[in-house]
Amino acid sequence: MTAPMVYGPAYSTYVRTVFMTLQEKGTAYKHIDVDIMKGENRTPDYLRRQPFGKVPAFEHDGFAIYETGAIVRYIDEAFSGPALQPADAKIRARMNQAISVIDNYAYGAIIGHIVMQRLIAPLLGASPDETVISEGLPLAEQALTALQDLLGTRTRLAGDELTLADLYLVPVYEYFAMTPEGTATLPKFPAIREWWRSLETRDSVVSTRPKVG
Repeated sequence: MTAPMVYGPAYSTYVRTVFMTLQEKGTAYKHIDVDIMKGENRTPDYLRRQPFGKVPAFEHDGFAIYETGAIVRYIDEAFSGPALQPADAKIRARMNQAISVIDNYAYGAIIGHIVMQRLIAPLLGASPDETVISEGLPLAEQALTALQDLLGTRTRLAGDELTLADLYLVPVYEYFAMTPEGTATLPKFPAIREWWRSLETRDSVVSTRPKVG
């Protein structure tokens, strides 16, 4: 069996989620960098793997797949190691609900509006658009409120064990914490901050942490 291959930039939140999933399963993998800042995701070769030009793309033993949700569920089911999807239907539904909140609300507000402007724009020689940041902040707080409600008094987003939902939130949380808006906002969400403290030194989190700047 050949090692699975992950296509995309290490700084992508979704690529990092795939990396962490593989590491939590104890599965070695090969990373093929695709720098979206340089347009490498729009080349004919990459578009054959992912027709929408998004990252990541994934291949294992000739089986090619894209979309993060499909990739990480495949990894969890195809490889040995700790299960990252709860067996209980209700807890698994909570995991999927949390992932949907991150995908549909948290990512756009936090990464799309705030992180891209505050951290990425300066790297590209542009000034942050404060209007875009201001528009994103209430949406970010709304998403974090929903996630904190799902978290409750637990230290994991779904049940008591690590699941794919936690691996989705880690990269988004960590980028947000690097911004002034994150520094000011996250203390309003003590349960989420405690969730982060319980995960920030985990091997899969530390070893996949991207360098910014």
